[in-house]
Amino acid sequence: MEHIIEEMAVIGFSKELFEKERAKETIDRYQQQLHTFAQWVGGRTVTKEITVCYKQWLMERYSPASVNVALAALNGFFDFMGWQECRVRPVRVQRRNYSEPRRELTRQEYYRLLHAARRKGDLRLFHLLETICSTGIRVSELRFITVKAVQRGRADICNKEKYRTILLPRRLCEKLLHYCRERGIAHGSVFVTCSGKPLNRSNIWAMMKGLCRKAQVSARKVFPHNLRHLFARCFYQCQQDLEHLASLLGHSSINTTRIYTRTSGEEHLRQIEKLRLIL
Repeated sequence: MEHIIEEMAVIGFSKELFEKERAKETIDRYQQQLHTFAQWVGGRTVTKEITVCYKQWLMERYSPASVNVALAALNGFFDFMGWQECRVRPVRVQRRNYSEPRRELTRQEYYRLLHAARRKGDLRLFHLLETICSTGIRVSELRFITVKAVQRGRADICNKEKYRTILLPRRLCEKLLHYCRERGIAHGSVFVTCSGKPLNRSNIWAMMKGLCRKAQVSARKVFPHNLRHLFARCFYQCQQDLEHLASLLGHSSINTTRIYTRTSGEEHLRQIEKLRLIL
């Protein structure tokens, strides 16, 4: 039996992912990867040999992490179709114990982003940056920062069927309540569009990218999740409590939290040089 990728099969796979309660972003990403693979295959029968060639093609063009996302989509689809013989192994990468300086947002760069937003007169973006960075929440959790939550000083967050309560800094609450009074926001999410709907990921991403030039911060460092990383590093440097940090970030595994606390490459190099093992 020939293995041909058909659109109805991709739709069926997407439906199964939905029924398994996978995140919408994951489903969309898998669909995109499957369409890219189908275009590359060009109507040929899918075999293990072709899939291995596609893996090699990906590795020549993308980072190992991006390649593994694509392969996860393919392997999941192959399992759904019963094409287990077409599965390929993910790329094995030894995890670095330090972060890349060119991707790491520093505290000083964060401050420059805040000043740029304020000079631009965009108080919504200014307070949004402070909220994410001072609480460590995910951008998808920003909708739980409501007027009621700010009044109580804590937000109840539900993400991926996990519930947690985060405490909001008093100074942040004062500033957000003042912002809400000025904007006439009496209930619901604090950060909304002109039509009153909560800001989504793409809105926030575009808003942040618009600050890069004025703040003189590399665009590759400016994205919402990097604010979460900055919160994690600052908290860990201050408290050295990985378990508490994992709870704040909503991680099920401390191993995930360790990624957020890695020192920069420069700091890692300084630590190695302190060993003084070179004459």
